Amino acid sequence: MLNQTSGPTLLGYDVVLVGTILAGVAALAVVMAIYAAITIKDPMAKRVKALAERRDELKAGIVKSTAKKRQSLVRKTEGTEKIKDRLQGMKVLQQSQLEVIQQKLAWAGYRNKELAVYIIGLRMILPVVLGIVAFLLFYVMGVMELSPFMRVLALGAFVFAGYKGPEIFLSNKAGKRTNAIRKGLPDALDLLVICAEAGLTVDAAFNRVAKELGRAYPELGEEFTLTAIELSFLSERRKAFNNLAYRVNLESVKGVVTTMVQTERYGTPLASALRVLSAEFRNERMMRAEEKAARLPAIMTIPLIMFILPVLFIVILGPAACSINDAFSTGPAAQPS
Repeated sequence: MLNQTSGPTLLGYDVVLVGTILAGVAALAVVMAIYAAITIKDPMAKRVKALAERRDELKAGIVKSTAKKRQSLVRKTEGTEKIKDRLQGMKVLQQSQLEVIQQKLAWAGYRNKELAVYIIGLRMILPVVLGIVAFLLFYVMGVMELSPFMRVLALGAFVFAGYKGPEIFLSNKAGKRTNAIRKGLPDALDLLVICAEAGLTVDAAFNRVAKELGRAYPELGEEFTLTAIELSFLSERRKAFNNLAYRVNLESVKGVVTTMVQTERYGTPLASALRVLSAEFRNERMMRAEEKAARLPAIMTIPLIMFILPVLFIVILGPAACSINDAFSTGPAAQPS
């Protein structure tokens, strides 16, 4: 008979088999990472195409005044108008509330203002739906054994999440988008200065900056591309700059827009003004980094006390404690009887 020798085991599992599986998973992850790095796509291509299509639609809506074109443009808003009329009939839709939601949608990167009506409708429907789901889970099905107070608290949490969920989602996405635009704004202004000194027009400068920074900062490239498109067909160029300030929740962008508007109105040198703004934004970014660095010791105090100091005490005092324990345990046995 042949003796079958099994490999080493750990907690009942074959170490060789588990190591082979982990090595295969690691090799697959490396292959996927290499594939993702090789087949990288330009994030601006799809956005630029969508913006170009939107520009064509706007131009067609402005130039053509036939009834057929007007019907094709109005037909898209029929569903939204029905929902809006129903919400107004229920006295839950206000114009000020609608404008606030549209502003948040613009900050989050959503161009369609009609989505504000759906957001308000979701804020009315989701609390009811999630409240019914929570009632079925906690009171009818009894998924978790909770006290009556905890059940009421969980039901209230579900209802609150349904009411504030869409708004929290928009605020979170708007915050991430604003931070991404803030990081790339000084570099964009430097490129705008170079383009202005090279003799390019404002439209061409915005297009060039969007093309150069589209890969590193897709959000900023999208905003600059849309601004360049609006500059090419809007009757008032100031309106295009104001739309840029409306879509981005940054005081720095509002300062750039003010500079652009003043340059267009009074003919002041664009390159010098943008150079001053770029220096200010870079100083602001440096001050923000220094502020984070100054806050680091205070932030690291709690992790230091909870995780690092106990381990340090164990490493330092552990051998001494073991030696003392051995001395006390072997001391009485060493005495003669």
